[in-house]
Amino acid sequence: MDLDSETNQLDVSIEGALELPEEVQDVLNTVFPSNDPLEQADFNVVNYINTLFPNEQSLSNIDEVVTSVETKIDNLDNEIKTAVRRQTTVGNDGQQALEEAHVAIQELFAKIKNIKDRAEQSEQMVKEITRDIKQLDQAKRNLTQAITTHNHLHMLMSGVETLQNLTRKRQFGEAASLLQGIVNVMEHFTKYKSIPTVRELTSRVDTLKQELTQLVLSEFDSAFGTGPKGSLNITILRESCEVADVLEPAVKRELLTKFLKNQLSEYVVLFDSSQDVAWLDKIDRRYAWIKRILVDFEDKLGKIFPERWEVSERIAVEFCQITNKELSNLMQRRAKEIDVKLLLFAIQRTTNFEQLLAKRLSGNTLKISPSTNNKPHGSTKTENGEGNPFLEGVDTEDEKTESGTTSKAQRDPESPFLRLISQCFEPYLYIYVESQDRNLSELIGKFQEDFTAQREQMHSSGANNEGGVLGSCADLFVYYKKCMVQCSQLSTGEPMLALATLFQKYLREYANQILTNNLPKSSATSVSLTGGNITFSTVTNLLKETTSSLKETSEVSRLSPADLNIACSILTTADYCLETTQQLEGKLKEKVDHNLASRIDLSEDRAAFSSVISTSIQLLVQDMESACEPAFTAMSKVSWTNFEHVGDQSSYVNTITSHIKQTVPLVRASLSSARKYFTQFCIKFVNSFIPRFISALYKCKPIGTVGAEQLLLDTHSLKTVLLELPSVASQVSRKAPTSYTKIVVKGMTKAEMLLKVVMTPHEPNAAFVSSCIRLLVDPDIDTFQKILDMKGLRKIEQNAVIEAFKTQMPTAGTSSSFSIATNITGDSESTSRIRKLEKLIKKRL
Repeated sequence: MDLDSETNQLDVSIEGALELPEEVQDVLNTVFPSNDPLEQADFNVVNYINTLFPNEQSLSNIDEVVTSVETKIDNLDNEIKTAVRRQTTVGNDGQQALEEAHVAIQELFAKIKNIKDRAEQSEQMVKEITRDIKQLDQAKRNLTQAITTHNHLHMLMSGVETLQNLTRKRQFGEAASLLQGIVNVMEHFTKYKSIPTVRELTSRVDTLKQELTQLVLSEFDSAFGTGPKGSLNITILRESCEVADVLEPAVKRELLTKFLKNQLSEYVVLFDSSQDVAWLDKIDRRYAWIKRILVDFEDKLGKIFPERWEVSERIAVEFCQITNKELSNLMQRRAKEIDVKLLLFAIQRTTNFEQLLAKRLSGNTLKISPSTNNKPHGSTKTENGEGNPFLEGVDTEDEKTESGTTSKAQRDPESPFLRLISQCFEPYLYIYVESQDRNLSELIGKFQEDFTAQREQMHSSGANNEGGVLGSCADLFVYYKKCMVQCSQLSTGEPMLALATLFQKYLREYANQILTNNLPKSSATSVSLTGGNITFSTVTNLLKETTSSLKETSEVSRLSPADLNIACSILTTADYCLETTQQLEGKLKEKVDHNLASRIDLSEDRAAFSSVISTSIQLLVQDMESACEPAFTAMSKVSWTNFEHVGDQSSYVNTITSHIKQTVPLVRASLSSARKYFTQFCIKFVNSFIPRFISALYKCKPIGTVGAEQLLLDTHSLKTVLLELPSVASQVSRKAPTSYTKIVVKGMTKAEMLLKVVMTPHEPNAAFVSSCIRLLVDPDIDTFQKILDMKGLRKIEQNAVIEAFKTQMPTAGTSSSFSIATNITGDSESTSRIRKLEKLIKKRL
């Protein structure tokens, strides 16, 4: 025990002495990988000894183990001594190498310092060598500049003298070129103006400029003052313009201002506001006068001015500005005398003149302002790429000039001449909008009269227009197109916005007065009633009973074929208006100014046409529903407990099928151009028909087993008819839409399951309730009560079945297997009858 204690203490001391951090141990394991247990970090002496001597028998070779361990210890001691000695030698070698490195560094530093000194000496030597060369270069540059300046000064002095002589002799042609050269040379002496000679030359040049300015202006004053134009010296005037082009820009502006005033002085007098010729009805004379002036100018005076001055264009621009101002003042004083005809006449003549200017002149002298910018005309196509025939060509066919060709001004919307004069008419375009309001009101009235006459003709002759778009719709949008094009030529600002508001007003008028108010009204026909409870014993008599019941209808509301066509025509017209209104909105936003485009919104008008479409479809559905009501009434009056055999489908089914075959093909043909709405009609009809049919089934009470089989046969027949409804009596076989088929199958399957529950015996109650829960989807207590009434159970019998239903309903999901098993064992008779009935249905079909 003492030996063990000492061994444990030795282990603890060793472990404490050799304990290393994990990071150090990981590095050692990586550098010196070993599988020797003595070299492991978690070495334990006791465990190691136990490994060497696992049992008492192994102690027999303890001497060998001790000898091996001692040998290993001796080897380790020798290796340690060798390593220590080697490390001592290495330390001495490292110290010697370090000292040698210090000596090498000192030698290198001395060499570098020596090289640096030599480099500085070389640089100083180069500077001394090149010092004289730099001085020579600087002297050369100064000499060259002095010679150049001297030459320029000589040229300037000589030029000033020559220019003075030319000015005295009025030789403007040579003076113009010389003056340009002097001006260029003077730029070199800008920094030498403090020198007296240069200052004197600058003063003389300024004096010569003033003299030339006075001479040029005096030449034009004398030429275009009181003297006749035939005595003009074209050469001198042209040379004077060349001189003015070199002088200050103010000289050119003053010269042009006086010339333009001279050219248009006669216009101001002739077309003064006090003159009769100044009024809008004679506005053509204004433009005829300026055309003549421009032609005369080009023939007689065009050679005077340089082409870059564009004097013809300046005359036209000045004329337009004067005309704009004069017309604005004149119309403001005589606003009450302006009617729409006179206004449009003046605008048309003015825009034609502006287009002519835009085609002939470049417009470079005008600054393009946002108010004169026109937006580029866009395509008439909608976002989906489809165009509308009544909006196509808005930017081409109807924007032609009177000669029949599209003007360059309209193709080039950037021309600043457009609306340069005609913008003065914008404050009075309300007259045009009010006129269009009256015209559209009259047009809507005419549409109503035409529609009334057309409807009466269709009722009298029985004509079928196959639900085509009403012609009045096309006429309305054609008129809209013309108004929009006309207004865009007049203004794209507030007047265009007012016109868009007017369009909205009459779109709603059309939707309400022409479409909604003219939808056919159902006509009611009263029939006298005779009835009673009649019982029959054979299938033939029961079928006769169904037929007689169909005739005993209190009130039948149907639309005539002509009314159906009118309803379909209104529907397709509303669809056309809906699509075209969207395109119209986009076109208006393109035409109007960009900052006003957000204020154009025709969504309410589109909603009005969408409402007309919904109302029309609902009217067609109601007509089909009214045709089925007598059949449902007759169905509920049949005594379904007296059936002894299942025969052919009942008469009410034949009646419904007959109505469907009569009405659906007519509606389909009338909606051939709007197929999607025919699909909506079919879907809405079956969504309404199936709940009504199920409601009629609830009214058929009591129902016997054979009667339920007959109703199940009728239900399957109706299901087949409904599935074929979209393509009934069609020469082209089309598959019904999947969405439609799902609605029919789901609804009619519910009716079939309902009848199968009615066919199931109500005893035992648990089996009947299980069958009801299995066949019906989420049955509730009200539905279950109606089924019991259809079976004809008494109240006492119903109470027990209802209690069983309430008991099973919470666990319907967990007891489905039990319900099916019970139904198979307890309802074998009902199941066999259903199978026989299904075979009969297949045989009938």
